[in-house]
Amino acid sequence: MSATMLSPPAFAADSVPLQIIVSKDKQSLTVYEGETVVARSRISSGKAGHDTPTGIFSILEKRKYHESNIYSNAPMPFMQRITWSGIALHEGNVPNYPASHGCVRLPSGFATKLYGLTERGAHVIVTDADVVPQRIEDVVLFSPRKPLPPGTLMTDVDLRTASIKASPKKPVEVAMNVAPANPNRATDALPPQPDDLEEAQTHALRILITRRTDRETLMDAQKLLEEMGFETGGSDGYVGPLTRSAVAGFKRWKGLKQTGPMISGEFIDALYASAGQPKPPAGQIMVRQNFEPLFEAPVGIKAPEVALGTHLFTVDKIDRSIESADWHAVTLPNVLSDATMKRLGITMAADAKLPGAAKAALDRIEISQDVRDRIETLMADGTSVTINDESLGPETGKGTDFVTLTKSSKSEMVAVQDIGSTPAAEPRAKRSIIRYQGGVGLY
Repeated sequence: MSATMLSPPAFAADSVPLQIIVSKDKQSLTVYEGETVVARSRISSGKAGHDTPTGIFSILEKRKYHESNIYSNAPMPFMQRITWSGIALHEGNVPNYPASHGCVRLPSGFATKLYGLTERGAHVIVTDADVVPQRIEDVVLFSPRKPLPPGTLMTDVDLRTASIKASPKKPVEVAMNVAPANPNRATDALPPQPDDLEEAQTHALRILITRRTDRETLMDAQKLLEEMGFETGGSDGYVGPLTRSAVAGFKRWKGLKQTGPMISGEFIDALYASAGQPKPPAGQIMVRQNFEPLFEAPVGIKAPEVALGTHLFTVDKIDRSIESADWHAVTLPNVLSDATMKRLGITMAADAKLPGAAKAALDRIEISQDVRDRIETLMADGTSVTINDESLGPETGKGTDFVTLTKSSKSEMVAVQDIGSTPAAEPRAKRSIIRYQGGVGLY
């Protein structure tokens, strides 16, 4: 059979978190509820020269009927987009081999049923070899908190700006440090009401744990410079004239050389010493909800010279009354280039085939209690945690969850457009296309 619905009752339930795994090797798609298979289908992925990218995605947009804006208005019924650059699940011709221009084609009957059962935000994992979710328990994983009294939704944790990039023409969106129940903090905000908390707890969180990039290092440096009286133009992680002037001024003050990298190790050491603060840890945690940034904060990574690997953890069956939940993990092969390993200070690669690789990565993560409290207060069924080494990928931007692209070999070119650490721009009907090796999808 081209498609099999193994467990219809599971689909009938409201808001059941589903996870879709596409295997390019097997040309198959499997739908999971936790570790239970509820549907299977054959598929047709990208043909040679138009390979379907591999990685961790989520459904960004759904349309019952869509036409390709790349390939002569080719029809794409029951389209479920997983990247803004042109990759989607949709109904189409499904021979017994890869035949699409990058998308994942589904048999007509299955495409219709799957469309009616998924929601925006559902995870779609695309791999070469098939992977299977496994039940996992670990003290690092978040546990749902019992309902808290009004006024404690926001903690005193020091949060960074929630905007990806500040616009000079628009106000900066800030993750506010509001704690009305704390008499030592002044605020004009009203305490969050129980109904607001319940509403927040119905939306799954998307959490990324990764290594700090140059952007995060600069964000924290800008904040410390501002606390010392320098004007940086905001702690957004982007270099502007004010930031350059502030860094140069600090270097003159401390007698540091002005030549070489602007943010050097010598500069960072002197900055934190002057501020009387320890240097931040090697990692960071970033949180989104409803495709919007919520907050981010530093986290520790033990043995940072060892690669973390690429893992996705998802939770369901949350019961706040007894503070319990079921977590499942998937580990994806992801080969880092020599240049990437050198840039990140990694001397030992991760091995996705090792038993317990996901748990081993979790056990190296150190998360502050303030950050943990906030996540455990807000987490809902379907909340997920991605762990990777490469931070934000080029497909992560406004209107997306965290998208992680993976590579099966060091020679594989995932994207020929060099975007660096700048996230993708806001999606538009007509926008530049991020081109994968051989081309893009949308049919």
